Amino acid sequence: MQVTNQTGDQHEVPTESGKGNQYLLPFILITSLFFLWGMAHGLDGILIPHLKKACQLNNSQSTLIDTAIFFAYFIMAIPAGMIIKKIGYKNSIITGLLVFATGAFLFVPAANTRTYELFLFALFVIGCGLTILETSANPYAAILGPPESSSFRLNLAASFNGLAAMLGPVLGGIFILSGINHTPEEMAAMPEATKAAYLLEEASAVKLPYIVLGSILVLVAIMFYFMHLPSMKSKQTENEIKPGFFSVLKFSHLTWAVVAQFFYVGAQVCVTSFFVRIAQKEAGLDEKTAAYYLGIYGFLFMAGRFSGTFFLKFVKDYVLLSIYCVANILLCLVAIYGSGIVVIYALGGIGFFMSIMFPTIFSLGLVGLKSNTETGSSWLVMSIVGGAILPYAMGTLIDMKHDDIQAGYIIPLVCFVIILYFGAFGHKVKNSIS
Repeated sequence: MQVTNQTGDQHEVPTESGKGNQYLLPFILITSLFFLWGMAHGLDGILIPHLKKACQLNNSQSTLIDTAIFFAYFIMAIPAGMIIKKIGYKNSIITGLLVFATGAFLFVPAANTRTYELFLFALFVIGCGLTILETSANPYAAILGPPESSSFRLNLAASFNGLAAMLGPVLGGIFILSGINHTPEEMAAMPEATKAAYLLEEASAVKLPYIVLGSILVLVAIMFYFMHLPSMKSKQTENEIKPGFFSVLKFSHLTWAVVAQFFYVGAQVCVTSFFVRIAQKEAGLDEKTAAYYLGIYGFLFMAGRFSGTFFLKFVKDYVLLSIYCVANILLCLVAIYGSGIVVIYALGGIGFFMSIMFPTIFSLGLVGLKSNTETGSSWLVMSIVGGAILPYAMGTLIDMKHDDIQAGYIIPLVCFVIILYFGAFGHKVKNSIS
């Protein structure tokens, strides 16, 4: 039997009793991908202050870590969609895992030479792998089961992305951050040999975590190779008009979803990228304690994902998205104008209310696209480039404001205003493919 899911695609669904269970193990494996790329992004919040210290960078230079990984989404989104069409979801997932692993292993030579450019290249490679994974896994999770529960399923899988957002900073704080910080005056007074040894030791701290991560990715790729995944190829209907890559944007709800996703990812990365530094500067926390609070932020993000998935059973997805945007606008104002530990509490609240935004925007953007789901997915993944652009703008603003990190949080505030418009108005489907 064929059914049409929330995105409008038709897919084969088993009709025999119990056959629906064939989706359970594949869904579990797909969910593991959400966890793995969440771990990569969870470590970014640790890498930014760590490499800023190890490679002696300013604020805007340190955000190039975000630029490298998220610019890859923009570059690879179209090729990723083409790869899926050419080799299918399963082989695309395996390819993404192996590219991701390659980037993780490149951290070893980058650390050995303390070369920031090589770190950025490794992160770009990781970003390429993540793009292929996300372009594959997000729509696959959405269509892997009953069509009426698409948003629920995607938010459930994304909840484990939130689990990684909690564990990543905690593990990074334990295995990467040394807790040793020297003032510029102390660094200047160090003998060159002592200074070089200290900086090399700091840079080398990233090697073991990324070797372990790369090894896990290879093992998961092997599991996918031997696992049977149900075929989920879209079927184009006789009367369906199939627009090209750019003309699909004539569907205004997709266009607004792309805009909203750009600003959502930018906001999320902005908040986490400067979390450790604002916790040190405004709340007076040391480096490792700040990383622990970033882990609490991740826990709240995860809790928001799970609770948001529950609320979606009773509240329309676009309504919940709008409510959460209003909450985050208010919390951004607290982060900008508050003081002390209250600022950190506000950022934790932002993490909770950001939690459902990515999968909800993604799902709303794909409504009614039918066999153009892959193309729409590519656009939505391309919009992740917001994570490359907006944090750099935030770092530049902070440098211009003489290291006033709180002032930089006006950028996430503006992002949530734009997402609010999408939740209230922009999500509405004014036309569809028929």
